[in-house]
Amino acid sequence: MSALRWLDPLIIVLYMVGLVSIGLVFSRRQTSTERYFVAKRSIPGWAMGLSLLATLISSVTFIAYPGSAYAGDWSNLVPGLMVVPVLALTATVIIPFFRHAVRMSAYEYFGRRFGYAARIYGSLAYALGHFSKMGFVFYLLALTITSMTGWNTDRVIILVGVITVLYTLIGGIEAVIWADVVQGFLLWFGIAICLGYLLWLPAGGPSAQLATAWNSHKISLGSLAPVLTRPTILVLALYGFFYYLQRYTADQTVVQRYLVARSDKAAIRGIALGTLLCIPVWSLFMLMGTLCWAFYKNTGEKLPAYITKADQVFPYFITTHVPPGLAGLFMAALFGAAMANLSSDFNSLAAVGVTDYYRVLRPHASDRARLLAGRLIVAVCGALCVVVATVLAHTNGNALSLWYTVSAIVGGGLVGLFLLAFLSERASRAGAYIGIAVSLLFTAWATLTVDGGKLWNLGRFNFTLHSYMIGVIAHLIIVVVGYLASLLFPDPDRAKRELTVWGWWRQQRQQSPQEISR
Repeated sequence: MSALRWLDPLIIVLYMVGLVSIGLVFSRRQTSTERYFVAKRSIPGWAMGLSLLATLISSVTFIAYPGSAYAGDWSNLVPGLMVVPVLALTATVIIPFFRHAVRMSAYEYFGRRFGYAARIYGSLAYALGHFSKMGFVFYLLALTITSMTGWNTDRVIILVGVITVLYTLIGGIEAVIWADVVQGFLLWFGIAICLGYLLWLPAGGPSAQLATAWNSHKISLGSLAPVLTRPTILVLALYGFFYYLQRYTADQTVVQRYLVARSDKAAIRGIALGTLLCIPVWSLFMLMGTLCWAFYKNTGEKLPAYITKADQVFPYFITTHVPPGLAGLFMAALFGAAMANLSSDFNSLAAVGVTDYYRVLRPHASDRARLLAGRLIVAVCGALCVVVATVLAHTNGNALSLWYTVSAIVGGGLVGLFLLAFLSERASRAGAYIGIAVSLLFTAWATLTVDGGKLWNLGRFNFTLHSYMIGVIAHLIIVVVGYLASLLFPDPDRAKRELTVWGWWRQQRQQSPQEISR
């Protein structure tokens, strides 16, 4: 039963046809860059929130979370829990600030604050980080589909790439968002199906399944030891806090969601909805991995020899124990999760390419030419992503750990740069550049010497903390070094102080309540 039944691929095909149809519906509206990238700020808050949920939930959640819980405990849920304090910090100030400070790209703010070089640094760090992420999204999807169907991995990658690029290219951000809304509803339906079979299929029902997991200490968030050399709760919490702070302050994919909403209040409500829905989704996927472990323990059923990774167990359960049609719906949700994530990235990368590069290099180009350039960037990004995914599809190791390690390393200190720009009126252009340089030097050294110096062994001069800490320290270096360097090299332009949180609050106090509510 490792191959999908005929009803299941039919459902997948119909779902993909539906996504392309959404792109076609919105294709005629895409007549300007304002419409193509930010939907002329016309999206309802609830739809934007479901789009954010689909953006944050990818094949990493569908496969790696259950795989992580099956192989160990719930410790890899800890980073996701940090999204709640990040939301509390960003909702009241940062979301309305961005809606009034930038037009399309999050890195416009870095340029206004520290000059064009900082804008280029921010956009490049974002692009590199998201290309690595897209590779992992494709990798996990290909791994899952291959294990469930026996289909050729490269063909799966190409199929998903072509369909995703097609509806993103023709429908713009509106097609991306409304496809995400559909994916959000399908996601919850797929979760309900899988949980039902995992809880009630074994003898003894839910009580036996949960008791087995609890008594075996499978539902644990990990070690409370105050050490930074292994993935303890402290390390995972620090990583998660800075990772999501980066996503909510310096990630174009999320910032672009702020910009499409109809009003500041709608944006805040939508971001809160999408963020708070993520916690139960992540938790339920962890629970499904744990229940998979309990299922095979309680039933005594043996896994086949070709199941060699924990990430393969949950998909195998779906194909062998969920009836035809229902398994297809879950598979469609899996495809949709990957495609929702990728489509958001394609459109956001195109927005960055047009706003931060094309408009600067060709300031007199027409809006029609910029729109054409944006569509071309979507197509190129899709092609490059397929190439990268083909290489990464055969990556060995635990998928979720690889995901966290790579994203920690390539973060580029963007949170640090944002915090320096937003919190310090004294922060200067020279100080920011010095902070970036020191942060990059540290990141290069730590990346090469981490894990006992696998790439470059410097003995006692190796980076000895866990790899998740590389990104955390890189952010802090930019803040501390950038601030101290700014004291030595102050910025004479006092007008830039208005681009900080303190300047924002001064402006808000001077506005009427009616102006603030808009």
